[in-house]
Amino acid sequence: MRIPALHRLARVLAAALLGIVAGTVVTAAPASAATSFVYATFKGDAVADEELWLYSSTNGTSFGVLADTNYRGPSGVLRDPSIINYNGKYYVAYTVQSWTTNSTSFNIASSTDLLTWTHVATVNSGITSTKFVWAPEFYVEGSTVRIIASVAQTTCSACFRPYVYTAQNTALTSWGGPVQMDGLGFNHIDTFVAKSGSTYHAFVKNETSKFIEHWTSTTSVTSGWTNQGTLWTSGYEGPSLAQMTDGTWRIYVDKYTNGGIWTATSSNLNSWTGLSAVACAGCRHGTVVRTESLSTGPAFTSTAVAQHSGKCVDAVNTTAANQLRQNTCAGASAQSWRFEPVGVDTYTIVNAGSGLCVDVDGGSTANNAKIIQWTCNGAANQTFQLSLVSAKVYRLVSVSSGKCVDVTSASTADGATLIQYTCGSGTNQRFNLAGHP
Repeated sequence: MRIPALHRLARVLAAALLGIVAGTVVTAAPASAATSFVYATFKGDAVADEELWLYSSTNGTSFGVLADTNYRGPSGVLRDPSIINYNGKYYVAYTVQSWTTNSTSFNIASSTDLLTWTHVATVNSGITSTKFVWAPEFYVEGSTVRIIASVAQTTCSACFRPYVYTAQNTALTSWGGPVQMDGLGFNHIDTFVAKSGSTYHAFVKNETSKFIEHWTSTTSVTSGWTNQGTLWTSGYEGPSLAQMTDGTWRIYVDKYTNGGIWTATSSNLNSWTGLSAVACAGCRHGTVVRTESLSTGPAFTSTAVAQHSGKCVDAVNTTAANQLRQNTCAGASAQSWRFEPVGVDTYTIVNAGSGLCVDVDGGSTANNAKIIQWTCNGAANQTFQLSLVSAKVYRLVSVSSGKCVDVTSASTADGATLIQYTCGSGTNQRFNLAGHP
């Protein structure tokens, strides 16, 4: 549900900003403000998916839903968001129409809390006979804020080119440009720029070959660009970069051919590892911002009572691979669960009796996959996001699959097994966590 998700995020952010966590904490550990990564994206071509979604991660490779903000901007469409944290606010620049609908501008919005977004500016392309303006990407260098947008004209085919727009004030309401990126030829889209030492690096999709290309310049953002070659295989687009806490660079690309975000790393922006999949259910083209302001919250211990039956999630015994069940609440250690934070409202869940972790069997992403207990290993299929429904009542959403823990067939009987299933409105996917602070 969208509104409860926002309430949950509001509570998390308030705790981070004020340093306060309300409520009584059972066996509590202090809240932490460890580095987090926020991924801003949209989810697809359907009307309902063309809005700003936010995901969070502590490691840059496994993301859980932070919020569906419902923000679409004045055009009613938001795609390809580029996010930065600048002068105490978050800003996103974004595409304002679907990829089949003509557009002559891009939009910018701002937020102080990642929840409520306000329109800041509409920036016209400034190019005669503009047909499309796609994927505006922020590039901040010192006090200068730039946006690089891909612009195509009606007067030619296959003529996308990257153009640079420069902010004329700190409010980002006035923009100069466009200035062409000299050297970067026709039919290039999704240009993302970073700088290392004195060298500018651009990662861009060649819309003819469908490869990601690496370009460099030692002159400026707008001149001197030379092609350093292609990366990986064709079928990827929307490259974006984030620098990790250890100084390495991580690139994210949208595998638009069959879905999913993929990533690779580099120490110098020149040599890259192979691509691997990112755990980010439903994510598309977007960008990552690193932040220290999101709290992971405290650990806590609680029962998990199925709302539809009033019965407790039960490990039954201490055997690994045993499928979890619901049983009449009895106060046993097999019905007591330790929630250990690993991200924003994201936890591993450890049984007090067995010391084993709640686990989606085999890392499956399919409906009806068993929810079992297994030796704790920190994998994404042992990580669950708490999606707030009402006070103390949550869905348990698998980070690896995006699906909800579910009591099979909404049974109210003792011994009914737990599975994962597409999240819905059923009360057999809702659990009362009385010990949650």
